[in-house]
Amino acid sequence: MSTATLTGVCPECETDLTVPPMVQGETLSCPECMLTLRVEDVRDGQLSLQMVEVQLRDWGQ
Repeated sequence: MSTATLTGVCPECETDLTVPPMVQGETLSCPECMLTLRVEDVRDGQLSLQMVEVQLRDWGQ
């Protein structure tokens, strides 16, 4: 049996998220705090989400 959507919680603002099927390593944005989140694990329709550190490029001095 497959689930049409997955659920998870934003680790930053704790908003409940419902997303289409995703796989480990995919990223999404929290609609509430706009943080970029990465799928760490998918188990029984539950996403384990991790905040992605946004690295700003340093173009020199």
